[in-house]
Amino acid sequence: MDTRSSRTWTGRAGRTYFPLVAVAIPELYRTTVGKKAVMAVTGGILVLFLVAHMAGNLKVFLGASDFNHYAEWLRTVGEPALPHRGLLTVVEVVLSASVILHMWSAISLARTARRARPVGYAAKKKSQAHGYAVHTMRWGGVIIALYLVWHLLDLTFGAVNPQGDNATPYEKVVADFAPSHWYVTLFYVVAVVMVGLHLRHGIRSAVQTLGSAGRGYSRYDLLAAAVSTLLVVGFLAVPISVTFGWVK
Repeated sequence: MDTRSSRTWTGRAGRTYFPLVAVAIPELYRTTVGKKAVMAVTGGILVLFLVAHMAGNLKVFLGASDFNHYAEWLRTVGEPALPHRGLLTVVEVVLSASVILHMWSAISLARTARRARPVGYAAKKKSQAHGYAVHTMRWGGVIIALYLVWHLLDLTFGAVNPQGDNATPYEKVVADFAPSHWYVTLFYVVAVVMVGLHLRHGIRSAVQTLGSAGRGYSRYDLLAAAVSTLLVVGFLAVPISVTFGWVK
């Protein structure tokens, strides 16, 4: 075997392959299928995070010590191989990128669909072609985005939390959803319900985008309803329990 020709072939492959990939990925994203695929993948990442986050939130029912220990573990996991909050920072960066790509793709797809529709199409077909969850996607996304900002300022940074930033995570949760702060609980309920509707529609759309729709589509529809319901109930369990005095 001629090693020179092998090296030359490898070099040519390297010079040809990587530029093609660099061009192909942005070109793919410009297509409708590419944007839908990005929404499906980033949506999957966000769903996995929601499941993990819900499981962590439910540790409130184990008591202050267990919940505070869990919150501290999130900041120290991986030490000393990783710096303090190292893994948590990586997760936050991935989630932020996923949210931005998900929202940008959704906005871009909505604009493309609006330009492609004939005049009057939306008014005539809107209620027939889409379910209730689809109608709430736009405003639901706005409400979810506003809540994410509030949630970070409240429980992550403590800027708007009644106990401030020096309180323990358990104290922040109990103070946040206290009976006197019923309006915070109400906002949380609305945001979580919107997440559930958004999630149900998103799972169904992802199944169609990834080509799994067919005779078994009803099963995926049932899965979407089950996952969204589970997450809504799981996330609402904590604030409602605090507001009604079951967790103190």
